[in-house]
Amino acid sequence: MQTPPIKRLALVVGGGPAPGINGVISAVTIEATNRGIDVIGIEDGYRWLARGDTIKALNEGLEERGGIEDDFRWLYKGHPSHLVYLTRDDVKQAYSRGGSILGTSRTNPSKNPEDMARVIEVLKKLRLDALVSIGGDDTAYSASQVYKAYRESGGYIRVAHVPKTIDNDLPLPGSTPTFGFETARHYGTGVVRNLSEDARTTSRWYIVVSMGRAAGHLALGIGKAAAATLTIIPEEFGIDPDTKKPNKVTLKHLCDVIVGSIIKREANGKRYGVIVLAEGVIESVKDDLKIILDNTGGKYGTYETDEFGHLRLGEIEFGKLIRDLLMERLTKAKNAKGVTPNVARLNDLINVKTESYGLNVTFICADLGYQLRCADPIPFDSEYTRDLGYSAVKFLLSDEATQYGAVIGFHHGAMEPMQFEKMIDPRTKRMQTRIVNIKGEGYEVARRYMIRLEPRDFNNPDLLARLAATIKKTPEEFRAEFEYLI
Repeated sequence: MQTPPIKRLALVVGGGPAPGINGVISAVTIEATNRGIDVIGIEDGYRWLARGDTIKALNEGLEERGGIEDDFRWLYKGHPSHLVYLTRDDVKQAYSRGGSILGTSRTNPSKNPEDMARVIEVLKKLRLDALVSIGGDDTAYSASQVYKAYRESGGYIRVAHVPKTIDNDLPLPGSTPTFGFETARHYGTGVVRNLSEDARTTSRWYIVVSMGRAAGHLALGIGKAAAATLTIIPEEFGIDPDTKKPNKVTLKHLCDVIVGSIIKREANGKRYGVIVLAEGVIESVKDDLKIILDNTGGKYGTYETDEFGHLRLGEIEFGKLIRDLLMERLTKAKNAKGVTPNVARLNDLINVKTESYGLNVTFICADLGYQLRCADPIPFDSEYTRDLGYSAVKFLLSDEATQYGAVIGFHHGAMEPMQFEKMIDPRTKRMQTRIVNIKGEGYEVARRYMIRLEPRDFNNPDLLARLAATIKKTPEEFRAEFEYLI
C-alpha cells in the first residue's frame, strides 16, 4: 500500500530558546518545499492557538475568501492569526542565526481540554497532514498529546518532534547531544575564561550559576573546558533510586563544599577563583531555600512554578543568596552585606551556627544561560540542525509515520525515530532525564582538576594543620566540621 502524500505541514516551537532552532525551521521548510509540501509556521508556540486568537483570525480570513480555503499563501508575518506561510526565501539565510523566527512559548495545551480542542480546531482548519514540533521535554509531551487528541477526534495527522535544549538532558541515542548544547557550552566557556582572568587580576571570587535544571551537563561542560576552580552539579549528591532525580541536600552542605575550596585556595596563597553552580542544585536545596525565601521578603526572589509545575528558577537570585550565606561565614563583619535587616543571620534560618572565619573575601555573582540561548549556532549545531530538520520531513513521509509519532534522534550519523510511547513516561509525562555519569572518566577528569577538599587533606597532618590554621581552628575542629564532605 502506498503511503498517503503530505500536502501541508506546520511548524511549532516550544520551551526556551536554544541555538539552532532556525536551522531546523530552515531545513524543514526547504526539504518540504522541495517535495511540493506547503509549510505553515505557528508563531509563539501554542500560545495563540490555545487562547483562541488564532482560530478567530483564521475564520475571519477564510470568510473573506468564501469559506474553505486550500491555499494559505495569504498568511504572512504579522498576520493576526499568528500563522505565516513559509517559503525558501523566508528561511534560506535563517539557519545561521540565533533565536527563533517563529518565536516560542511555554504554553501547555495539554493542561486544559478546552485549550487542546482549540489547538486541534486550528490544525484541522488548516487541513494539515503533518506537524513538526521543536522543543524540549515538555514540548515533546505536548506534541504527543496533540497527536493523540487529533486522532481521537477522528482526524489524521503525522507528528515528528525535534528535541532541543541547551541542558543536554534528553535521553537521545548514545552520547548524541541535544542541539544547542554545544553552542551554549562554547560561548559559556568563553565567558567563564574571561571571568577567571578577572578573578585572578582583581583577587576576587565569582559565583556563576549556569542553566541546567535537571542535569549538570552544561555547567560541567563549561566549568571543565574553562578550568573553573570548582563546579558543583546536582548529580554529585547521589541519585534517588525511586524518583531517579538527584538527592536533596542542605544549603549548609552545598556551602561547605564551596567554603572548603576557598579555604584550600587561601592556604595556598590564592585569594581568587570561579565557582560554577548548575541551577539544578536549586532543586536539590529547595527545602532550605523555601525557608529563606519565606523569611526574607522577596530579597532573593519568589517561590513560583510554571505551567508544567516546574519551580521558576529564573525568579530566584540563587547566586546572590549563596554569596550572602558565604559572606556571613567567611568575613569579619558582624552583619555581612546583604543580610535582611529583620534577620540576624541567614545561616540561622537553616540552623547553621558556625562563627565567621575572619577571611577577606570578595564575591561577584553572575547568571549564565540567557546570554547563550539565542546565540548564533556554531558550525556543529548549524550542521546538526540541518540533519534533524531534513530527517523530520523524511520520517513524516515514511510508512512508520502513519503508525506512530516520534522524537527524531541521530545515532552514528543515521536517523533514529523514537516512538512517543517509548520515550515519554505516561505517569510523569516526561522523558527520562539523561544525567551526568559521575562514575565515568569524563566526570573523574573534571573532579581531578577542581580545587576541593580531598581525603589526602585529612590524611596528611601537615596539610590538615595548614588548612585549619587558615581559619584559626585546630586540626581536630577542622576535621569535625569538614571531613564529612569526602
